Formats: sequence, structure tokens, C-alpha cells
Amino acid sequence: MVKRLKFKRRFLNLTNYAKRKVFVESGKLRLVVRFSNRYILAQIIKAEIRGDNCLVSVHSSELKKLGWPFSLKNIPASYLVGYMIGKKALKKGIEEVALDIGLKMPTKGARVFAVAKGAIDAGLKLPINEEVIPDEKRIKGYHIIEYYNMIKNDESKKVFLSTYRSNESNIEKLPDIISGIINKINTDI
Repeated sequence: MVKRLKFKRRFLNLTNYAKRKVFVESGKLRLVVRFSNRYILAQIIKAEIRGDNCLVSVHSSELKKLGWPFSLKNIPASYLVGYMIGKKALKKGIEEVALDIGLKMPTKGARVFAVAKGAIDAGLKLPINEEVIPDEKRIKGYHIIEYYNMIKNDESKKVFLSTYRSNESNIEKLPDIISGIINKINTDI
């Protein structure tokens, strides 16, 4: 018996072909969400014979142009990326997508589900269990404000504080900043 090697992307743990086959056979567009060390990338992908076709894409660095002064990879930023891709998709006539989280394990309250919540709030139809979505306080950043107030005098937390010290006057206004950016997305897109 001849032993068959796995496909290279499966061997490198980059693609789960069983999940991919289900997505392709369903014929639905995929909302693909990927995270790097600093950014979030959300794309709406259509599977075609010649390869995947990206219809809409949003990178979290676009939030800086809208006035977002904080981290580009936390839960509030994830929600805003989801909201932005939802608005862009609706503008292109895309109404329904399926969430593709890749090889990530689905964890309740994860950033990937904050992206999904943003897309749903923007108006996209996306089948998802409501239990996995982060609660509203986390989406609005109240957990960040609470943690900042708890450690702001602790010099051993310099890494966390360095991100927020430059915006210290804005940290308490985080929910208002999120609302302002949602309004900008609604008017600009």
C-alpha cells in the first residue's frame, strides 16, 4: 500500500480542506477574518474554479483614517472592522455571507465573533449563534477602561500603558469614540 502525503497547505497547518469543501459546495460567500500581531483583515471571498476572488476587503489600519486612536486588534476595533465590511458589502449588493474563521478554535467572546457582530449590525445576514458573541460592554470597550483605571499607577504594566498613555484623556470616552466612528462609517460608506 502506498502512503499518500497530505497536501502542502494541510501539512503546514494552513488549510482545513474538509471545512473548505463545505464552504465551496454551499455556494455562499465567505466572510474570512484573519488576525496578525498588529492588525485585523476581513474579506468577503467568492470561491471560483480558478481560485478565490476577493469582493470586499477591510484592513484595521483603515480605522486610523477615521480617527481611531487605540489598538487595531482589540475587541472594539474588531467590531468596527466588521461594521465597516458589512457596510461596504451592502453597498456592493452582498446581503448574506458565512463566517470563515480558518483554523482558529471558536471561543466564546473571541475577536472573530466581534467582527461577525459588527457585520450583522451593519445589515449583513450571517448565521451565527448569539451565545458566542462578546457582550455589549466588551464591544464598547468598558473592560479596557476598567483595566486601565485599575493599573494606571502601576509602572510594571508599561507595555499596556504605553498604548493608552498618549490617549489618556480619551480613554474614558472610548464608547463615544466608537459611536463617532460608526457615524463616520455610515456617512462615508
